[in-house]
Amino acid sequence: MVATQEMRRPAVVALQTLVIAACYYGAGRLGLMRRLSVEGAVFTPIWPPTGVAVAALLLVGLWAWLGIALGALLVVLSLSSFASLQPSATGIVAGNTVAPVCAYLLLAAVHFRTDLSRFRDGLALVFLAALGAMTISASADVGLLVATDKIALADFWPVWLAWWVGDAMGVLIVTPVILMLYALRAPLSLSRWKEAVLILGAAAVLVPVATRSSISMMFLVYPLLIWAALRFELPGSLVCALFASVMATVAATDGVGPFQRLTHTEVMIKLQAFNGTMALTALLLSAVITEQRNTRRSVELACQELVEVLEHLTAGNPTPRPPPPAEEEGYG
Repeated sequence: MVATQEMRRPAVVALQTLVIAACYYGAGRLGLMRRLSVEGAVFTPIWPPTGVAVAALLLVGLWAWLGIALGALLVVLSLSSFASLQPSATGIVAGNTVAPVCAYLLLAAVHFRTDLSRFRDGLALVFLAALGAMTISASADVGLLVATDKIALADFWPVWLAWWVGDAMGVLIVTPVILMLYALRAPLSLSRWKEAVLILGAAAVLVPVATRSSISMMFLVYPLLIWAALRFELPGSLVCALFASVMATVAATDGVGPFQRLTHTEVMIKLQAFNGTMALTALLLSAVITEQRNTRRSVELACQELVEVLEHLTAGNPTPRPPPPAEEEGYG
């Protein structure tokens, strides 16, 4: 029996590694469907594999790096062949693996919770995993492109910024969605389903209009996002933010709506500013709402337990009567 379990363990690890690699590769192919160009370098506004990688590390553990590296290698091979695989490509695979691992280690150091039920967890995911750790992959990958004369040294910072924001958006948008789906358990009631369908219907109408209209109306998405966060907390806000970010990315790569007649750099700045604010609003607002509701429930539970304790202590004991008033002494 022990031998069977020992043999099963490597098989499970190998299977999970292949699943992580397949998910990473699929997310990479999905991200490559929409690209932008900055200073001659092609990048994706949202790079989903970084979100998949960080979520895999948080849910599975540190050893998931092997599946991440394998998936990153498959993405690179899909863009080139073994014969044309250069040291820069190998360095990109290493950078795309090390950055999520560093994000995981930073989150583990602050005791990050995958349910994102605390405001501090949202802040940690934003500033440590997304904005902090993704500087590693951007610096390593763009530095290798400069070192191998793929891009000019003068173009380092514009390309670095585009690369860094794309990786960070993958963590901000994709990682919370995967963590939410993993933790989702209880189904919605009938009345909640009606409101959820109403929000989805409003998003299906409002978001395409806001992201493809020649009039700048992208701010109209925020009331919808706040509504979803107030009523459905993290799941509602993340779904709305993901849909709005995808629609905005499609509009930006097509050059329509508020992104028409803009240069490539201006499109990148406007798109990433919108995606970043959407992701930050959805993540932090829902974290604040969830934390406040959990605090209120804890207080209500503590009050209920206190009432039960008092009832138990006073059970069977007659209610003490107040002492009779003392008679006044006369003076004569």
